Amino acid sequence: MMPSNQLSLRTLLCLALVVSGMGWSTNAPKATTLSTITSTTRRGFLTSAFGLVGASVAAASSSPALAAPEIFTTANGKIKYATLKQARDSKTTPRNGDIVAIEYTGYLSDGTIFDATHAEGKKNVLMFQVGGNAVISGVSEMVEEMGVGQKVQAIIPPELAFGDKGLCLETGECLIKPGSTLVYDIYLKQSAIPPP
Repeated sequence: MMPSNQLSLRTLLCLALVVSGMGWSTNAPKATTLSTITSTTRRGFLTSAFGLVGASVAAASSSPALAAPEIFTTANGKIKYATLKQARDSKTTPRNGDIVAIEYTGYLSDGTIFDATHAEGKKNVLMFQVGGNAVISGVSEMVEEMGVGQKVQAIIPPELAFGDKGLCLETGECLIKPGSTLVYDIYLKQSAIPPP
């Protein structure tokens, strides 16, 4: 299947025919027949069609591309992140000791998902105390800089993830190899101060 941002040769040729006035235009006053198209030489037709196609492709490719998201760095300078969704209230961020509820997906650097709070047909959240040991320190530190309703994609270095040990079984097989940089999509759903 062709990506949606690429045009097929057939589509470009049809576009060239419409632009050149040789047919298939809904508001063209004259009907186009096979004899009209073949009355020009094959070489002339292809030359004009591909010339128009080339101009169309050049015009389409010169249009501005979508801008990449702005990359931020946390206060400690160790986690890089991009905001995917703005916070509802960016003035209040969770503090150390607050209870938060997040949805997350954890990826290895090759894009493989290794953990998530949700699966197909389910919507779960992870609740934990900020600064505690329920999650890796990188996730906790990232959440401290987020506002409720904000969604980010964060790149967490090994020293704030599983470090030089990784996450390995006794057999030696590792789910997360030692020294792995991880990527997390984190959505902060709620934040509350802990009960007294």
